[in-house]
Formats: sequence, C-alpha cells, structure tokens
Amino acid sequence: MMSREQRKKAAAALHEKLQILRSITHSSALSDASIIMDASEYIKELKQKVVTLKQEMACEEEEEEAGALLKHSSSPSPTVTVETLAGAGQHGFVINVLSDKSCPGLLVSILEAFDELGLSLHQATASCADTFRLEAIGGEMQNQVDNVDEHVVKQAVLQAIRTCSSQGCRQQQE
Repeated sequence: MMSREQRKKAAAALHEKLQILRSITHSSALSDASIIMDASEYIKELKQKVVTLKQEMACEEEEEEAGALLKHSSSPSPTVTVETLAGAGQHGFVINVLSDKSCPGLLVSILEAFDELGLSLHQATASCADTFRLEAIGGEMQNQVDNVDEHVVKQAVLQAIRTCSSQGCRQQQE
C-alpha cells in the first residue's frame, strides 16, 4: 500500500505532467479531463497534418516520376496511386491520378466510379488543361460495407479512365 506521502508525490507528479501536456498542446483548460480532451484533439490535428504532408510529398514525387517517365516514354499512360487512410472509426483513401492526356468527361467518369464504390469525396483538386491531374481524399459512406481497399479503388479509377478514353476516341471519329 502507498503511504500518504507517496500518494501526494504521485499526485504532484501527475499534476506537473498534465501542466506540461497543457502547455505543449496550447490548451487553456483548467480541469485534468479537459486538458486530456484538448490533447486528444491536438493529436488528431497533428495526424491530419501528417496525412496532408505525406500527400503533398507523394504528389511531388509522382510529378517528378511522371515528368521523367513522359520524357523517356512515347506511350501515354495514366498514373494512379491510392493510399489508405485509417483513423479512429474512419476509413478512407488518398487518390492521385496523373495522365498526360485529358479527355472530355474524365473527371465525371472518375467521380461516378467513386460513387459506385460508395466513396464520398471529402476534398479534391483537379486540373485538366493539357494534362489531367486529380488529388482527392475520399472516405466510405457510413451506410456502406467496409469492403473497399486500395486495389479496388485503383482498378475502378483505371477502368473509368479506359472507358472515358475509348468513348472520347469514338466521339472524335464520328
């Protein structure tokens, strides 16, 4: 059993650690429970920043690789990367698409593929001037079964690109 003096020391050490946590997380909370809740929110924010930074780094690397590939390759092929995001009760994906060709309706075709998979789009950036580029963060809708993985998403996006490209070719021939 702990003596009264040991309990006081333990309580003082805990209080000191909570104050350090409060200062690190820039919390203005006074109660121990509120400090812990603020710290939890701070950790969630940091995790989201990490995801965003990883996405930006992956996009930069992909741009460099795609640029090198386009210089050395005569056949245009789309690049699709899908990463899984997993958090507390969340399941989603970071999707990057880069193609040196853009065809009419490509973005719509990809978004329809997401819809068919039961993915909701949380955030997206698209460009389709000379090349096509899409950076998107999507998650599974709450009423959907948890059966979609990176491979399924990538295949659906590639199929949407193939379908759009073949329809675009047919429209140009007519």
